[in-house]
Amino acid sequence: MRQIVTSRSATRLDLICQAIYRLGFPLARLWWRVSGNPHAGVLVAIYVGPALLLVRSSYRSAWSFPGGGIQRGETPEAAARRELAEEIGLIPEAPLLPAGEACGVWDGRPDRVSFFELRLRSAPILHLDQREIVAARLFLPDELREAAVTGPVYTYLRGC
Repeated sequence: MRQIVTSRSATRLDLICQAIYRLGFPLARLWWRVSGNPHAGVLVAIYVGPALLLVRSSYRSAWSFPGGGIQRGETPEAAARRELAEEIGLIPEAPLLPAGEACGVWDGRPDRVSFFELRLRSAPILHLDQREIVAARLFLPDELREAAVTGPVYTYLRGC
């Protein structure tokens, strides 16, 4: 694994927000399970050469791609660009390439995820929000086999 350069470390307020995420996420999962409301989201696979950028949330132990939910009236690509900016401070100049969709039940709710790919020539300097996203690393293909990843990321990797 290769560490990514980030712009700042967590502040006291960031640590409080991380604790709120860790406490709130299990409650949200329970609500999603009970309500059964479907979710639509996006994830962006960012390649730097052969390596793939994965991020870790403050409330999960598994690695994922940057991404999140699609807001009402938002296209999947617009959601992907917004999530990249919010979570890791990345505003890509290169196009986001559509890379398919996957449906499954993740985190206790039916979910439809639109995948995008972004290919970069060099590792970007990231600006992690330090609240939801607390770590980012580049994984080489051999390292991905051993990494604990979320269900949608596993589905994406299996299809590659």
